Amino acid sequence: MDQSQTPVLDALAAYHDQAFTPFTPPGHKQGRGTDARTLAVLGQAVFASDVLATSGLDDRTSSGRVLERAQELMAEAVHAHHTFFTTCGSSLSVKSAMLSVAGPHEKLVVSRDAHKS
Repeated sequence: MDQSQTPVLDALAAYHDQAFTPFTPPGHKQGRGTDARTLAVLGQAVFASDVLATSGLDDRTSSGRVLERAQELMAEAVHAHHTFFTTCGSSLSVKSAMLSVAGPHEKLVVSRDAHKS
């Protein structure tokens, strides 16, 4: 596998080239809904690159295989059978991690400050 491939970065560049007007989350609408102080600190680019994996980097059926190809590249790079990228924020990542270590009817003890969104 060619580790110099950058499927997510390439898809993001293609997204920017098409100059879409988003009608999907996130609510800041690529910075248009962000206050001036935040934009002054973070800049416009961070918001312009906050797009959905589907209806953004790829279509809703993932026909471009953007994330799939990126995950395959990562798996090879770290010598893993599989890697999984989460595209739904940190809360989903925490829930996935919890489900992976505790099975049905098992207990999992977590401190109340284990995750803050």
